[in-house]
Amino acid sequence: KVFSQRVTERVDFAKKLLKNSEFSFDSEKAVMRTRKDAEWPSSQQAAEEVWKMQIEEALLSEILRRDSVKRMAQEQGKKNPLASEKGPEDKIAQRYDRFQRSIGEADEEDVANYFLSAVAAAHDPHTDYMSTREMERFRSGMSNSLVGIGALLQAEDDGATKIMGIVVGGPADKQGELKLNDRIVGVDSVNKGEVVDIMYMKIDHVVEMIRGKVDTEVRLKVEPSGGAPGEVKFITIKRGRVELKDELASAEVIEMKGDTGNRRIGWLQLPSFYMDFEDGDPSVSADVRKLLNRLNQEQVDGLVLDLRRNGGGSLEEVRRITGFFVGRGPVVQIKDTIGRIESKEALFREPIYKGPLLVVTDKSSASASEILAGALQDYNRAVIVGDSSTFGKGTVQQPMEIGRYFRFFEDNTRAGYLKTTIQKFYRVSGSSTQKLGVEPDIVLPSLTDALEIGEAYLKHPLDHDLIREAPNFKPRERDDLFIPMLKERNEARVKKAQDFQYIVDDVDRTKQRIAANAISINRVKREAELSDSEKRRKNRNAERRERFAEMEANDRERFKFFRLTLDNLKADTLPEVDREKDAEAFMRRAKDKEDDLDDTPLWPSGLDPVKREALSIVGDLVDQLDKASTVGVLPGAE
Repeated sequence: KVFSQRVTERVDFAKKLLKNSEFSFDSEKAVMRTRKDAEWPSSQQAAEEVWKMQIEEALLSEILRRDSVKRMAQEQGKKNPLASEKGPEDKIAQRYDRFQRSIGEADEEDVANYFLSAVAAAHDPHTDYMSTREMERFRSGMSNSLVGIGALLQAEDDGATKIMGIVVGGPADKQGELKLNDRIVGVDSVNKGEVVDIMYMKIDHVVEMIRGKVDTEVRLKVEPSGGAPGEVKFITIKRGRVELKDELASAEVIEMKGDTGNRRIGWLQLPSFYMDFEDGDPSVSADVRKLLNRLNQEQVDGLVLDLRRNGGGSLEEVRRITGFFVGRGPVVQIKDTIGRIESKEALFREPIYKGPLLVVTDKSSASASEILAGALQDYNRAVIVGDSSTFGKGTVQQPMEIGRYFRFFEDNTRAGYLKTTIQKFYRVSGSSTQKLGVEPDIVLPSLTDALEIGEAYLKHPLDHDLIREAPNFKPRERDDLFIPMLKERNEARVKKAQDFQYIVDDVDRTKQRIAANAISINRVKREAELSDSEKRRKNRNAERRERFAEMEANDRERFKFFRLTLDNLKADTLPEVDREKDAEAFMRRAKDKEDDLDDTPLWPSGLDPVKREALSIVGDLVDQLDKASTVGVLPGAE
């Protein structure tokens, strides 16, 4: 109640300031980008001064954003997509309205969630209280499926909920009436004629109302995209099970022409280590096994395993997948709260794929991803390439149902869960991934080098430590990976690659901006900063358009891309990749208002700098292994 009252006071203060104040934007003051290490305001007056400056900065940023969009539209001869929006003051006020509404509508479950989550987080970053609705979302995420209508929702500043995506083949897609950019303003979750106003409602509450049991109906009150002002219609959709296919494992076969001949490279995309804990299907290991078998049939010369943006998942699944590449042997070690150490073996006797292997990681590769990358590195089975390290999450959590500890006569239906850290995991070499993550064999420039991303930057992380090497751990010869040669060739290419040099420049600039920890509220200064940024963007785009056109022409001669998904595993021949069509194979997505003004050239052949360089590295590895095999001498062989 006190917190809600304070929020109301602050929101009223902000809205009054936006309505009655005339900001000059000529101050030499600046607001902090982050107040993480700042002292709390010493008085009410000091607090209001902080608020005033933050509101002034938010308003200035919105004004400058609109000016920039208008200018870009004029330069491109297009209509200003923001012309019909309310004024910038109203836009900022709407954000405060939504925040106040979200606090005001908090139920007992939300309040308990806020409090218990804060208490739990004091122990370590991953011990957490999860409400019943959060656990339902967690299970849906782990299984890559849910029961609902198959739509991607986004909260709008004016309070409505916008349709930003529709799952192909899902209930909403099959029903046909709901369209991209439609705005939901009311929900009748049981289709009994009682529509609940959802304006300014928290998005997770809206999602909870729309989801439900299979074959039940939900009725939506919708403002149709492109409709007349005030026009609404009602759409009834039968809920069904929705499989999030764009989050499942998938692959490509890439044919490459090179100086030493043609190569076929497999690229295996692993978004997460998903598994349905209730019935075990879908399971990422089952999916990866199918994809690897087909890649073997395609006779790929090398394989790249892409773990970028993979935040982890099931420990059992990563044990299985590691076995697909190393066969029987220890994969990870687990230490419990009383110091007992258990070595976990791969759950596969013989490897499925035995050829050259490269693993790509980044700062968001975490937990199970780090177990897999670390094991493949320790066994000298793969070359690891990517950001300076992975995330650094080396702990295991277990959710406990709180209701089980209630007295039998108490209502425990929505008591929630306590997700508790119960173990630390260690690589087979004995090193924890905690805080340090997995350091790649070959580091590529990345903007994350300037950002505070990783376990070490979270509050109260457990320490990194070492234990003994796992029993029966027998690594291969590291020389068989030719890492010094691969690094030398990589460094030469990176120095010549303009896009990597742009990243290096951006890292330096970002580090300076973060170190300054200040955002000016002087309009002249901000406009000068934006002008400099815009000039740099235009120069890069002009350079890239010319260079990318040449690269695209060369790529047509050098590459062929074939798409492999769980839907076309048994096809006689794999279809060629159609990037525009494939982008909407599983979900049709709405464009943001400003997307049409984005004139940034697309990566040639869909190859971002990291993917292009990874293909070059795995090509070098395949070539070197072929040479060694031809002369009958592999490093480390007797």
